[in-house]
Amino acid sequence: MIVFEKDNAALDMPGKHYGHIRLPHSADDSAWGHVMIPLVVINGTRPGQTALVMGGTHGDEYEGPIAIRHLIDAATPETIFGRLIAIPALNAPAFRAATRTSPLDGVNLNRAFPGAASGTITQKIAAVINDTLIPMADLVIDLHSGGKTLDFLPMAVSHILDDADQDHRCATAARAFGAPWTARLREIDDTGMLDGAAERAGRTFVTTELGGAGTATAVSAEIAISGLRNVLAHHVHYDWPAGARPSRGLDLSDPGGFHFATHGGLFHAHVALGDTVEQHQKLADIYNVDDLCTVPKSIHAQRPGILAARHVPGLIKPGDCAFVIGTDEGPIGFP
Repeated sequence: MIVFEKDNAALDMPGKHYGHIRLPHSADDSAWGHVMIPLVVINGTRPGQTALVMGGTHGDEYEGPIAIRHLIDAATPETIFGRLIAIPALNAPAFRAATRTSPLDGVNLNRAFPGAASGTITQKIAAVINDTLIPMADLVIDLHSGGKTLDFLPMAVSHILDDADQDHRCATAARAFGAPWTARLREIDDTGMLDGAAERAGRTFVTTELGGAGTATAVSAEIAISGLRNVLAHHVHYDWPAGARPSRGLDLSDPGGFHFATHGGLFHAHVALGDTVEQHQKLADIYNVDDLCTVPKSIHAQRPGILAARHVPGLIKPGDCAFVIGTDEGPIGFP
């Protein structure tokens, strides 16, 4: 249920309205309790489409919440065309706990779609987005970064889609974001993802990976703030001049670019984000922390390209994503 402080019809009323997604969650400390997820709806003074903007789908990613809070504070009905629905911290329980998954049910919200109204609390959140908000939206933006375990080159991302028109719309919107890098990829596993839910509904969808390592820097936050403004201005949702910056294309469509650890231990990376790597080049050594006689295991590049993402913590486990390598497609223009 979506409730507002003054009038529950505010989704369609002129003006700027503060409210919550309110979901029942009966727990030991609150028998008739609810999880409350803050949101803002701004119905503009001029006609237009609906933009749904979300951050904090994972609770340890901060660029999205910062950018959306900045947008909420700056935007007025006079600056909005159509309707803006803004949710800074979609996975509110995980955001407050600074965790990727919800502390209430252990579920990853970005693997819970389409959700279930009678399911766990994370499934309920997914169901509200899937069944109520995505159908209202024309443009869906879900801002991500690497969280505590990954760090990325700052990039806006569109997925390679089979529908040519939708593929073009999403790719154009990602370019309009104006991140230092603009990536194209196919998810290695899109089961339960918000991305797929929005795309299957035919919406123009943009996501990002704007850094990570469990924090937001001054640089990554500014990229998120300006990029969100840019893509909304491109879609004529936001009357604020876009500030497009140089960007480079990055192809992440090759599954061979994803490198996973087969051993656990102390992680010693030999390459940095943005480095050009050659096929078979050593990327990292992994040292056994319990047996000092053991020869370290190495990770080697499965393909040449640009290092786009890397594992962050100093310890790594078997199955962790260690590196992602993509192809630098060079400077790209803006629509």
